[in-house]
Amino acid sequence: MQIAVNEAVEGITHGHGGPFGSVIVKDGIVVGQGHNRVLVNHDPTCHGEVSAIRDACTKLGTHDLSGCVLYTTGEPCTMCLCACMWANISKIYYGCTIEDNSMLGFRDGDFDSMFSGREKAEGYLECVDRDACIELFKAYMGMDHTNY
Repeated sequence: MQIAVNEAVEGITHGHGGPFGSVIVKDGIVVGQGHNRVLVNHDPTCHGEVSAIRDACTKLGTHDLSGCVLYTTGEPCTMCLCACMWANISKIYYGCTIEDNSMLGFRDGDFDSMFSGREKAEGYLECVDRDACIELFKAYMGMDHTNY
């Protein structure tokens, strides 16, 4: 998770987007990583998870990330959760929750309630290292930043 936090710090330090960093691991080896690049790329789909998926797929030369796990600083939004499922990622470990994301002004909770069903992903999503990610979120809130 620390690598994901470091990715997020890099992104928010450079004004790339929100405090969301992600890392994909396969067999104990980091195969992809990325952070939110919505603002710098002018791309509303370039969340940390999507950026890490793109990186891992390019590095591995595949579209199938079976056997990989993803670590991310914030619980994935509906779009990213589905992207992880489409990529066949085996498990997601996240730091901050959907509710924490909402405290920053992000609309994840609104979309989550619209599409519902997250409870059906029991066992697929697991919260870990929330305290470290909350510190990241607090640092982000103390910075001059743009929400989208």
